[in-house]
Amino acid sequence: MRYLITFACYGAHLHGDDAGSVDQNHNLFGSHLVQPDPQRARAEREKMPQPPYLLDAESRQVVLTAVRRHCEHRGWNLLATHVRTNHVHIAVEAEVQPERVMVEFKSYASRALNSRGLDAPDRKRWARHGSTRWLFQDRDVAKAIQYVIDSQGAPMALFVADGY
Repeated sequence: MRYLITFACYGAHLHGDDAGSVDQNHNLFGSHLVQPDPQRARAEREKMPQPPYLLDAESRQVVLTAVRRHCEHRGWNLLATHVRTNHVHIAVEAEVQPERVMVEFKSYASRALNSRGLDAPDRKRWARHGSTRWLFQDRDVAKAIQYVIDSQGAPMALFVADGY
């Protein structure tokens, strides 16, 4: 089973932000995003107990290394990963449900960041959920990998498996 896993940093995609977001009424593949609503975004920002979390260059490398090591530990086939300033994309092959894969990636990345002491252990780092897209066909995998590699802007912390 192959997946495209995406998760955002805490506070990176608030409902109502100009960049768009999903909520319980806008969460199906291909459905419209939540429309920009500055008042809603401001209200959500004011409720946040911590400021938005951003990954600097060192933190991005720590997260990338944690994802790679966790795949090795679990025997998952990591196809591509791109750790950005405020989100992470991972194309992976694993024999478990994608939600579990995403939760484990977040957990292991947080542990690695904690071990480096780059911020407080109680720091909120990740948005509550994320996106877990199944990649059924080889062409879907190729498109997902291309998206991870080339559609995110200048490369940051990037891994691509041999053959891709």
